[in-house]
Amino acid sequence: MFRKITTLVAAAALSSLLAAGAAVASDPITIKFSHVVAENTAKGKMANKFKELVAERLAGKVEVEVFPNSQLFGDNKVLEAMLLGDVQMSAPALSKFSRYTKQLQIFDLPFLFKDMAAVEKFQSSDKGIELLTSLQKKGLVGLGYLHNGLKQLSSSTPLRVPADAKGLKFRIMSSDVLAAQFHAVKATPLKKPFSEVFTLLQTKAIDGQENTWSNIYSKKFFEVQPYITESNHGLLDYMVVTSKEFWTSVPDAEREIIKKALDEAIAFGNEVAAQKSVDDRQKIIDSKRTEIIELDDATRSQWVEAMKPVWEEFEKEIGKDMIDAAYKSNM
Repeated sequence: MFRKITTLVAAAALSSLLAAGAAVASDPITIKFSHVVAENTAKGKMANKFKELVAERLAGKVEVEVFPNSQLFGDNKVLEAMLLGDVQMSAPALSKFSRYTKQLQIFDLPFLFKDMAAVEKFQSSDKGIELLTSLQKKGLVGLGYLHNGLKQLSSSTPLRVPADAKGLKFRIMSSDVLAAQFHAVKATPLKKPFSEVFTLLQTKAIDGQENTWSNIYSKKFFEVQPYITESNHGLLDYMVVTSKEFWTSVPDAEREIIKKALDEAIAFGNEVAAQKSVDDRQKIIDSKRTEIIELDDATRSQWVEAMKPVWEEFEKEIGKDMIDAAYKSNM
C-alpha cells in the first residue's frame, strides 16, 4: 500500500512538473519595442503596423508591446537597455550608433545622396546590408532602415550661399560629422537635445537648425524661423535594431515570420514618411510663416563644394570603399 501511495504521489508530482513545463513553453515571446516619437509619425505607425502583423501571424507565440514617446527609454539609453535585455527592439537615429561603429557616420555626410531613391538604392545594396551587420561584434543586430527624409536648413537670416552661414549658431544632433559640416561653412554647431530646439530658436539662443520637413512642421520650427533653405543636404534615417542575444534565442520558424512582418512594416513606414514630407512641406508653404529658399544647380554646387571636404575628413573611419559605393548610388 505504501509503495502504491508513493507511486501515486510521484506520478502526481511528475504530472505537475510536466504541466508547469507546458505552461512555460506556451508563454509567448515578448518583444518590447521602444521608440521616442508619437504614434502618428512614420516611426510610430511602423511600430504599430509591426505589432499588428505579428499578432495576426504569431498569435499566442509572439507578442509585441510598443512604447512610444520615450515611455521606456530615450535614444541615448535604449541601446544599453537592449544589451541588458530590458527592451528587445528600437529604431534610433543612425547618428546614435557612433559609439558602436564609426561606419554608420556615412549617413551624416553632407550632400552624399541626391535624393531618397539614391538612399534606398545604397541601403539595399551589399554595402548597405553590410552596415546592418556591422554592429554584431557589439552585440547588436541591424534589421532594417527606416526613413524620415532629407534635411533642410532653417535660419533667422536667409541662407542662399555658404558664406551666409558664417558666424551663425546651428543646433545639431550629437555627431562629429555634423559638427564638421557646419565648421566647413564657418558656422558654430551646438549639440542640444531635440526637445529644446523650439525654445532655443524662439529665444534666439541659436540662429538655425537642420531637419526634415516633417520634423520642422510637427515641432513648429517654421513658426520661429523666417527662412528655410531647401538644401536636401543630409539624411535623417533610423535603424531598426535588436540584440544579438535576443535575436538568436528566437526559434528559426518564428524569427523568419517576425523578420518578414518587420520588413513589411518598414516598407509601410517608409511610404508614410515619403508622403508626410510632401504634405508637411506644403503645409509650411500654406502657412506663409516662413520663406522657402530654393537653390538652383549652380548655387547648390557651391554648398556641395564647401561641405564635401568633410567626406575626406572621415574617410578613414568610414572607409573609402563604403563612401564610393554610396556616391555611386546617385547614378
